[in-house]
Amino acid sequence: MARPEQVLLLEPQHELKFRGPFTDVVTTTLKLANPTDRNVCFKVKTTAPRRYCVRPNSGVIDAGTSINVSVMLQPFDYDPNEKSKHKFMVQSLIAPPDMTDMEGVWKEAKPEELMDSKLRCVFDMPIENEKTHEIDSNKMMSSSLLKSESSTLSMKSMVSSLDDGEVKRIMEECKRLQMEVQRLREENKQIRQEDDGLRMRKSTVMAAQHSSSSSVAVKEEGLSIRVIALIVLFFVIGVIVGKLLL
Repeated sequence: MARPEQVLLLEPQHELKFRGPFTDVVTTTLKLANPTDRNVCFKVKTTAPRRYCVRPNSGVIDAGTSINVSVMLQPFDYDPNEKSKHKFMVQSLIAPPDMTDMEGVWKEAKPEELMDSKLRCVFDMPIENEKTHEIDSNKMMSSSLLKSESSTLSMKSMVSSLDDGEVKRIMEECKRLQMEVQRLREENKQIRQEDDGLRMRKSTVMAAQHSSSSSVAVKEEGLSIRVIALIVLFFVIGVIVGKLLL
């Protein structure tokens, strides 16, 4: 079933125009008029909610009255080659006579009761601002080119100012530093190997100490068992001898 025709009158009807420069908040006004004899609920929605601030974005328009909605575009970097794809939608429905909860009315509304109108956003940048934007871009490009050229020239001048003797001396110094780095790497490698050897010897000594302490404990335990056995044996022999004498 097709939706009913929008009862609200929108001004503008199809486009919301925002005039630059866009370095600050740009506000445009959307007028919503209710020509009917009944109250109408409305909502204003957008495809880019983070880019716009809408006040009010919902409410009730009494019969025969109108309301102005402020649509505020947040600052951004304007690109004349980029086309705006942002859109707005004004949704409405006839308010029931005994309405007390507007959110409840929206939740319980049937699809065939909803009406909507869509508007697209248009960014209008004045010609003088576009020229200023282009001039600033050209200045930035020129300054970056000048910096790169000046750095290149300074390097060339430094190289040309060095004679053959200085170049040779610099090359020898670089070679000496490379040999020094290689020597330090070899020393570091040797120190690591010595550390590994010390760790291995230490672990071997600790293992030997552990095994010797274990054997001593076993010997002491065996000795104590032998002493107890001899005591018991002497006790038994003493009892037998005593009985024979009696």
